[in-house]
Amino acid sequence: MTEGDTVFQVARRLDEALRDQTVTRFDLRVPRVATVDLTGQIIHDVVPRGKHLLMRIGAFTLHSHLRMDGMWRLYRPGEKWRHRAFKVRAIVGTATREAVGVDIAEVKVVPTRDESELVGHLGPDPLSEHWDAAEATRRVAADARSIHVALLDQRNVAGFGNEYAAELLFLRGILPETPVSEVDTAALIDLGARTIQANRDRVDRTFTGDARRGMTDWVYGRAGRPCRRCGMLIRRDELGASPTSERITFWCPNCQH
Repeated sequence: MTEGDTVFQVARRLDEALRDQTVTRFDLRVPRVATVDLTGQIIHDVVPRGKHLLMRIGAFTLHSHLRMDGMWRLYRPGEKWRHRAFKVRAIVGTATREAVGVDIAEVKVVPTRDESELVGHLGPDPLSEHWDAAEATRRVAADARSIHVALLDQRNVAGFGNEYAAELLFLRGILPETPVSEVDTAALIDLGARTIQANRDRVDRTFTGDARRGMTDWVYGRAGRPCRRCGMLIRRDELGASPTSERITFWCPNCQH
């Protein structure tokens, strides 16, 4: 699942390319919003909110979510796309650039004044200028579930996905199924915020400090391979709030207790 730092970088690229320009092409290929046309409106900005992306155009906001495989690509008008057309869900073009949303999800258009209907439920975002570490800590600490599940709940803190959950818990020496009540949530949230803030400007996300291919993670995606610290084999399992929301967990049985 896409992490908050990826969405932050996508929003920044789109904002730099489209801000203050007039929409010359607006095409949403999702039934519920297919008739919406914002051609002629000004693109005010593009901002991230956790894993959600908000493109403010005129008096409206185009909302999208990248999910697992979604992306926004930028092209010059008339430039050939480097992906299949049937995967395109949205096109926002100007005189100089064309933003193409590929495999994006939750495509909606609402009056900007009603943005809270889409993202108002989200917890504090560590990549926002309004980041509230104390509130994020309070929300996570109040969660009665396992720490892995609580950390992934976007209502507690917005932006952390499965990779962040696995890596942060390793760095703090915490097993994924540990009850929240047994965790120093303030220290965990502080580490998470510092880590995602450091990664937002990196080309390649890293948790080890090493950006070389295959060296960026301690445990995520490394089941059956030796722990980089102790050499014991990394394990994996599934854990979630419900059977339909389970995520694969990775941990070191020696370094995490």
